[in-house]
Amino acid sequence: MRYLTFALTKGRLAKKTLDVFERAGITCEEMKDPASRKLIFVNEEHKLRFFLAKGPDVPTYVEYGAADMGVVGKDTILEEGRSMYEVLDLGFGKCRMCVCGPESARELLRHQELIRVATKYPNIAKDYFYNKRHQTVEIIKLNGSIELAPIVGLSEVIVDIVETGSTLKENGLQVLEEIVSLSARMVVNQVSMKMENQRIGELLRNLKEVLAE
Repeated sequence: MRYLTFALTKGRLAKKTLDVFERAGITCEEMKDPASRKLIFVNEEHKLRFFLAKGPDVPTYVEYGAADMGVVGKDTILEEGRSMYEVLDLGFGKCRMCVCGPESARELLRHQELIRVATKYPNIAKDYFYNKRHQTVEIIKLNGSIELAPIVGLSEVIVDIVETGSTLKENGLQVLEEIVSLSARMVVNQVSMKMENQRIGELLRNLKEVLAE
């Protein structure tokens, strides 16, 4: 029997994913060792392999079949636009993708004016403004603190992930429009889904039962 390989998003998502797996009877003890320098972790009993990757890389590993399955945020799935199946909402890592800015920007949105939008998620922003709002905007990609952009006059609004909204409030910004709800999702390689349908199906059924508890 071949190994099924999982790509997990580093950090909180990986930790929560492993908690859910444990409740479903799948453990990977060696991943719990903080001193470990290993890159690939194995569960021999279930013939599973796990590795950790940065969020945006997980869909790439899954699309190309280097991983059969992956766990990644819905924001990354939308932004990367890779060919793969999204099979399960794991229900944790919940947040929202929103258009945010100062109250004064609400009018600019209402009148569909040509504005600048700063974001780490140019594809999500483009899809929202061009295809859903039918508004022409200039999108500026940033990597750091997006909240800074409207404060220093780089952009009128931002498109960013909002969890509690406290950072926005502290900086005089607010949610102006919600684009989409986000959470951690499980994704599967398209070929793996055909070749390993039985094993993947069984695994998903076990996880669904655990999530429903």
